[in-house]
Amino acid sequence: MGPFEMVVAIVAITAIASVIRARYGVVRHDKGETLVARGPDPDTDRLRAEVKGLKERVAVLERLATDGSTALEREFEKLRDRD
Repeated sequence: MGPFEMVVAIVAITAIASVIRARYGVVRHDKGETLVARGPDPDTDRLRAEVKGLKERVAVLERLATDGSTALEREFEKLRDRD
């Protein structure tokens, strides 16, 4: 193995290791001397729920925008009848 292949192998191993660390939530602590696993982020669940709600709202808006006007009128009538 020549010097070029050795450099490429070292770079590839380093890149793969950093991807694996990022994937499993491992961060460097104390100038890289100790690896500490991150705990769950408290905002993650809240943000995921918010994104899910926003996706549902966008889906409804897309359906309303792409449906024909008669379908939209029927939806409004259904809502009026429920009240």
